[in-house]
Amino acid sequence: MEHPGFFERTGPYTLSEVAKAACAQIPAGADPNAVIEDVRPLSEAGSTHVSFIDNRKYLSQLDATRAGACLVNPAFATRVPVGVVALVTPQPYHAFARALALFYPTAMQPMVSTPGAPPIDPTARLEEGVVVEPGVIIGRDVQIGRGTRIAAGAVIGARVTIGRDCFIGPLATVTHALVGDRVIVHSGARIGQDGFGFAMGRSGHLKVPQIGRVIIQDDVEIGANTTIDRGALKDTMIGEGAKIDNLCQIGHNVIIGRHCVIVAMCGISGSTELGDFVVMGGQSGTVGHIKIGSGAQVGGASHPTHDLPGGGRYFGTPAKPLRESAREQAMIKRLVARDKESYDDGSSESGAS
Repeated sequence: MEHPGFFERTGPYTLSEVAKAACAQIPAGADPNAVIEDVRPLSEAGSTHVSFIDNRKYLSQLDATRAGACLVNPAFATRVPVGVVALVTPQPYHAFARALALFYPTAMQPMVSTPGAPPIDPTARLEEGVVVEPGVIIGRDVQIGRGTRIAAGAVIGARVTIGRDCFIGPLATVTHALVGDRVIVHSGARIGQDGFGFAMGRSGHLKVPQIGRVIIQDDVEIGANTTIDRGALKDTMIGEGAKIDNLCQIGHNVIIGRHCVIVAMCGISGSTELGDFVVMGGQSGTVGHIKIGSGAQVGGASHPTHDLPGGGRYFGTPAKPLRESAREQAMIKRLVARDKESYDDGSSESGAS
């Protein structure tokens, strides 16, 4: 059975209604009564969807999109494909936020549990052998597989599914997530809260509704007090067998491949993609919208700022191939030593005079 989703959508709306809500202009010749049913990413949008672009990195997706309409700034308007209505606006990200608020008016306060319901909602379905400790909250339409243990004080939000033989630690929260089998979530972890999405502006910062999910595949382990944000439009994905240490931050729309290792205090910024078997050393972090290839190893306290090929070892800020970074460090050390020696020699001569 298809998952019912975590957010209630309104609509459909006409193109003119969407444009008005988004503060965008409809071009001459476009049908203002065309039906728009939802907001979707460029790569997934169809003829009854509105999408947006506000980053040059995604121009190739704009070229191939099949959206019915797209929110664009004037500079990108000529790139919109034939058959797609260009809704021109000087601030496409702001317009996108307003369009999301139109279709998903309750997304700012998503459901966790039914008001007035008992701690375990009567609509929740728990297979035989599920252990629920004291103080647990389980929302409506939750599904939990046999052999799973929900520890004291944990919160499982509405419509979450958790597979078999999992462990959800004390005081952890899991919302807006689909969790596989044999997943371990340690104490205090936060999974499924909205990501850090704001359309910045001089008059203030407009909050962007986050309507994606978190998908956690089988055999994943998530450390204490780690946070994994749900996606904005797409899903945040944690691949099979990935191991995430304590105090890590996984941003919205991040894709972590199979069997990755993310060591303590890492920060993975939104829309970053890690291939399979990537290792991120402690206190390392990435900027958003980059890709790190399969098998890459990023050293502790290092920070990739652009795409990294797979299979390499990287270190530093910005992260570079390990040998290159080591040579630079050695060169800097020699220069500092030479300058110090020169300075010391000058000081001695000055003192002798």
